[in-house]
Amino acid sequence: MEAWARRLGVTPREIHIRPMKRKWASCSSRGRLTFSTDLLHQPAEFRREVIVHELLHLKLPNHGRLFKALLKAYLKQDF
Repeated sequence: MEAWARRLGVTPREIHIRPMKRKWASCSSRGRLTFSTDLLHQPAEFRREVIVHELLHLKLPNHGRLFKALLKAYLKQDF
């Protein structure tokens, strides 16, 4: 999480892990990231996609073209 946050140039205000029924994660407008405990049981690649997706919302709060392009570009990078 920290390494990806640095790479994207963002700083979450809070990070929480808790049970969630309908989502893998969420990002509030105040910079709070919440991840589902179920995510811990998913493959590493999927966890990475969710983490990068939510961190990127700290830069872009929507799912527009720019968001999708940046998400795709970051996920192509090896780490």
